[in-house]
Amino acid sequence: MQRPGTSTIFDEMVKRAAQTSLFAAAGLDRDAPRPLADKLRPQQLSDVVGQGHLLGRDGALTRMLDTRSLGSLIFWGPPGTGKTTVARLLAHATEFYFEQISAIFSGVADLKKVFDAARARRETSQGTLLFVDEIHRFNRAQQDSFLPVMEDGTIILVGATTENPSFELIAPLLSRSRVLVFKPLDETAIEKLLARAEAIEGRRLPLDAEARASLIRMADGDGRAALTLAEEVWRAVRAGETFGAAALQEIVQRRAPIYDKSQDGHYNLISALHKSVRGSDPDAALYYLARMLDAGEDPLYLARRIVRMAVEDIGLADPQALVVANAAKDAYDFLGSPEGELALAEAVIYVATAPKSNATYTAFGAAKRTAKEAGSLLPPKHILNAPTKLMKSEGYGAGYEYDHDSEEAFSGQDYFPEKLGRQKFYDPPERGFEREIRKRLEYWAKLRSERSDP
Repeated sequence: MQRPGTSTIFDEMVKRAAQTSLFAAAGLDRDAPRPLADKLRPQQLSDVVGQGHLLGRDGALTRMLDTRSLGSLIFWGPPGTGKTTVARLLAHATEFYFEQISAIFSGVADLKKVFDAARARRETSQGTLLFVDEIHRFNRAQQDSFLPVMEDGTIILVGATTENPSFELIAPLLSRSRVLVFKPLDETAIEKLLARAEAIEGRRLPLDAEARASLIRMADGDGRAALTLAEEVWRAVRAGETFGAAALQEIVQRRAPIYDKSQDGHYNLISALHKSVRGSDPDAALYYLARMLDAGEDPLYLARRIVRMAVEDIGLADPQALVVANAAKDAYDFLGSPEGELALAEAVIYVATAPKSNATYTAFGAAKRTAKEAGSLLPPKHILNAPTKLMKSEGYGAGYEYDHDSEEAFSGQDYFPEKLGRQKFYDPPERGFEREIRKRLEYWAKLRSERSDP
């Protein structure tokens, strides 16, 4: 059974393919050894599917090209969404020389050669668009090396990453670039790719409607994966066969993901995991952890979220929670899957069963709001150093009491700016280790009150 609308798309693609000689009249492709994904690589930006927010009429990249003012960019998105292709086509559209390297296989020496070649081209008025795949794999020093050649216009950098740039790229690099988010391909976009593939091959995929929908889900928003799956199907099919969903899974040895990592399922499950931990239910938390891992979620993403739970929902009620969460992240990084997944499970159980407190989270939020409102108030002079005679004459450091010389190592001095006065942000509950912290704070408040009395 053919999906609604697919026949029309197929017919159009066959016609277009024939007109552009993409396959011979006999149905034999001269470039048969080439992977399908390579055969279908777009030759112009309008052929890129699934990124209308960037390449549509009012898309960010469309506007840049309209004004001919291309700056350095970071492409952030999952695999198979067109990052490399778009970079190559941008270079063609702007008449820049396209240079491509991978952070996995390149070092400082390779970068130096690339920069020297770009400088030589610049002398001949030829600009260079340098595409760096997996740019997050470069260390800090390597990322630093891009800064001068970006600033002087030697290169236009286009970096591609599957990781959150805010965590993986240095701030100076981000400040000189614009981050553009590539979205996973939706069902419509992958359907277009499959129709193009059928046009090039000159035959339809031997799948019923359910199997075709299952293949699209298996691709999980990755266009390259969708085309690879299509190739596997064509290699496996015998004359006259049509595969159903069960047969498809058996042939390609892959099942459809439980959820699309970019859509509601992803956010629903991570929310359920977080709230199960916050609600001190280790069994439910383990269930959602297992579901997300089974669906192919990035374990290091889960590790980062567990660290977040430790600092947001437990804090100092159990200071070991952060230690355990970080250790689990490092253990997974060291062991990988599946052994490292047990470390994540251990951390989830720990944070779910730890005493809960959001006092640190609340206190820091209140402190940030107050700091923003207070502006640039100076600290009181008695806690400032006086490295010069002038500063000493102005009262810097005068009256400071060294706490270790005070009784019980507590002077009770006021450390807030004088115009602001004392503030109270941190209010620990009487749970877990924060019960002890609360006792200390109450005792120090008592001492401070006694020592401030005339």
